[in-house]
Amino acid sequence: MRREIVLAGVGGQGLLSLAAVITSAAMNEDLNVKQAEVHGMSQRGGMVESHIRLSDGEIYSPIVREGTADLLLALEPMEGLRHLPFLAPNGAFVGSSVPFVNIPNYPPLEAILSEIGKVKEHRLIDALAIAKQAGAPRSANMALLGAAAPFLGLREESLIFGIRSVFSGRLKEGAIEANIATFRLGLDTS
Repeated sequence: MRREIVLAGVGGQGLLSLAAVITSAAMNEDLNVKQAEVHGMSQRGGMVESHIRLSDGEIYSPIVREGTADLLLALEPMEGLRHLPFLAPNGAFVGSSVPFVNIPNYPPLEAILSEIGKVKEHRLIDALAIAKQAGAPRSANMALLGAAAPFLGLREESLIFGIRSVFSGRLKEGAIEANIATFRLGLDTS
């Protein structure tokens, strides 16, 4: 088993927590994991990118090369579009259809979604609406995790383990359960 994953978004969307959940789930399955992060502006709203490589064999670098990602997971449409060069020809794109408009000249959303729609295997969801439905509006990242689950190659119970592992001690039990509920609603979109 081998997966090359790129996560893209902006600061404040929970991308780094999402990366931690995926790596925790993979380690729960005794997979080798390498993960790297790139932070844009060191503030909320700046570009954030994470590379995750999972394998049952050796991994020598945490960086996913352009054109090799099995999955591009985008918390923000424009950031997803900017990271499309990482996607392998047969790779999957899972992303939020809701923009995080943090610049005055944000391109027309329809144009961005149209370009993403050219990816053969793509799934766009309104992650924010799903999170609100679960009663956890700050957990849109977990809705995307659920939608991306079929492409991760990890068991559902491992992903739930990852959610519990990452948020235990940081969130109250009710908030952890809300994140799991959001994950399950996202999983229902797949």
